[in-house]
Formats: sequence, structure tokens, C-alpha cells
Amino acid sequence: MISSLPTPHRVLIATLATILSVTLLLPSEKAEASKDNEKNSLEVGKRYSLAVPVVTESLPQTAESTIPTEDNSLEWISVEVKKGDILGSVFKRAKIDAQTMQAVLDSGKEAKNLTRLFPGAQLEFGLNAEGQLQELRYNLSNLKTLRVTRSDDGQFVAKQLQKEIEVRTEVVAGIISGSFWGSAMNAGLSEAQIIDLANVFGYDIDFALDIRSGDSFSVMFERQYAEGQFIGNGAIVAAQFQNQGQLYQAVRHTDGSFYKPDGGSMRQAFLRAPVNFRYVSSNFNPRRLHPVLGKIKAHNGVDYVAPMGTPIMAAGDGKVIESAMKGANGNYVVIQHSNGIVTKYLHLSKRDVKRGEKVKQGDIIGRLGATGRVTGAHLHYEFVVGGVHRNPRTVKLPQAEPLQGVARVEFTKNAKQQIAQLKAHERVVLAANQ
Repeated sequence: MISSLPTPHRVLIATLATILSVTLLLPSEKAEASKDNEKNSLEVGKRYSLAVPVVTESLPQTAESTIPTEDNSLEWISVEVKKGDILGSVFKRAKIDAQTMQAVLDSGKEAKNLTRLFPGAQLEFGLNAEGQLQELRYNLSNLKTLRVTRSDDGQFVAKQLQKEIEVRTEVVAGIISGSFWGSAMNAGLSEAQIIDLANVFGYDIDFALDIRSGDSFSVMFERQYAEGQFIGNGAIVAAQFQNQGQLYQAVRHTDGSFYKPDGGSMRQAFLRAPVNFRYVSSNFNPRRLHPVLGKIKAHNGVDYVAPMGTPIMAAGDGKVIESAMKGANGNYVVIQHSNGIVTKYLHLSKRDVKRGEKVKQGDIIGRLGATGRVTGAHLHYEFVVGGVHRNPRTVKLPQAEPLQGVARVEFTKNAKQQIAQLKAHERVVLAANQ
């Protein structure tokens, strides 16, 4: 049919056919781009679980946006209190004017803590974009923070925030080798805990003279945490001490005092020694050769040597019946107790009580000195029962009142559990240390 057409027509048709064939055989740019996109999609799929589209457009900020704007953010400035600083100088370094400072002080009674700043303390000021104070923070302690915020009406409001305390228990145990102090430190007790432990058993054990190598101890105590951070040791919960074959155990009651597991009081009516002494220079001795007079003269008390000015404590509750300065006694104090017991304290450098005053066990009644007939600074301490002198270090001391009734029943039940827990932990700790 095409061959019957005139020659010019046949040439035109052949040319158009050739152009169309070439066009169909050439790949388009769109097809190449599709292949590249497919390849990229496969690579992303191997690396990630989902192909995440990349958005390059800028999203307009709206009133509902959760992204804070620059106007709502605060710039925080920390200022350290230096020696000699007053509150005004601290605020001035933060570029806060006196009028704003006064408004902060008027924000509530908690803000008065700002008037008692100490060198090294840090105050944090939160300022808005205009440099105006919006919030102030001051750590009062590891647990308490003062926070002063500006409310919507422009007034400041002060609040004291309290961190929640988490209490955990820990057991420390040790065997004494050398001194009790050194052994307790090596076991992991702090100086304050060692003193507390000595005070718990101090009515039964003379920690200056009775401790022997091989004695053992174990202590269950509280450790306090705030937001997971250790902030300090708490009180002793339970403890036991093996001294020269004798076992002593103590458990803390809800009243804060320590009792024996059967509810009997660890506290006695009198302290064994009314002073923290270094050593005993002269014991109770009715046939002692007097160091000054050079002849046999009864020593009706115990001489405790300690640094000049060491506090002297009342050995028990009572009433001061003498407080004076006299001859060989020097400065002295005499206390009348119940049951016909009298205690005497001689050679003081200072008397802190007057005749007729009532005192409690542990009250400071004077300071150790060297007044009167002495060869050096010491406390001469006498314990008199019914007019007869007794050796303060060996006399049987009357016990304080035990727990009674329901309180005793509940305590003994709890104490049994505490001691069992203490012993179990003690075995583990000692085994791990050996």
C-alpha cells in the first residue's frame, strides 16, 4: 500500500518512522531518577528498620508548640558568697537591683535564710531575656533548698523544698588488733560512729583499760540517701561487743535510747568515768603513798589525766550541794544523788555550776585543772555510798529503769530480729575480711 504512494510521500513516512524509533529506544531522565531512588531506598532499608523521610521545610511556631521560645527561657547565673560579703553585694554581682532584692526578702519567712549566708555558699539566679530575676535557688543543706519564684502577678513567693530521704542499713564488723580506735577505723567506721559505739557500751566496758586484742564488735547502722546520692550516716540500729569473753548486745528503741535484748536499759544511773581521759594516773587505794606529803594516806578516789580544760560531766542526776574553792581540794564540786550516793570532783580549773542547781547525767559541771594540792593537771573523782568511799571503777552501779509492759513486749520481739540480722551479716563480713 505504501509502495503505491508517490515517491515524496514514501520518503517523508520513512523519515518519521526512523525518528520515532530512535526516540523510543533512548532512556528518559525520569527513568534514571527512579532507578537511583530505588537503589537509595534499598540502602536505607538495610541500615534502619524504617526509612525516615527528611523534612527540610521550616515549621512555623504556634501558640500550642511545646518548644520553648527564647522569651520563656532563663539564663542562670551562679554567684559564690565570699568572705565579708553582704547580701546586697551578692545580688549586685548578679546585676540584680536593690528593689528586687528587697522584694525577694519580703517573699516569705523562708527567704530570711538569705540573711545568714556563709562564705562558699552558692546562689543561683534565673534571669529572663530582659535580665529580670524570675527565680532564685539556694541550697540550705544536702536535703533542703530555698526556692524563690516570681508569680504571674509579679510577686515573689519563697518555698523550702525538702528532698525525700531513703534509709538503708549496713553492717560493719571487726576483730580488735592493737587499739580499738584503729581497728574500728580499719573496719570502716567513722570517728563519730566509734564515739557513738563507745557511748552505747561505755557503762559496761572501760574502753581505756578493758579492751584486749581478739575482742570483736559488729554494728548495724543507718545510711541516708537523697535522690540516690549518699548524704550521711544515721544512727546505730543494733550493736554487739565481745570483750574478754563477755558478750554485750544493744538495740535502739523508738525513744532513741539503747536497751539490752530483754528490754533492760543499757544506760546506768551513773557514768563509769565522768571525763574523757587519756589514762588513770592513780587508782583507788586506801594505803597509797601520797606523792606530795610523802606519807601513807588513803586515796579514796580515782585520778583521771586529760588535757587542761577537758569538760567534766555529772556522773548522774542530782543536786549540787557544794561548789567552792578550798585548800587541797582546789576548785571542787559535790553532787548529792538518790539512794544516799554522793560524787565529788576535785582540782577543777573552772566550776560551771552553783550550789543548789539540779543537774542531769552528762551535764558539764566544770573543767579539768590543777588547782589545790596536786603535781599535775587531773581530775580526782570520788564515789561515796552511805558515807563510805567506794572504788568508782569497780563499784556495781544501779541500772536505769527498764522498759515495761507492752513497750517491753514489742521491743524484745523486734530486738530478737535485729540481733539475728546483725549476727548473720557479721559472719559474712568477717568471712570476707579474712
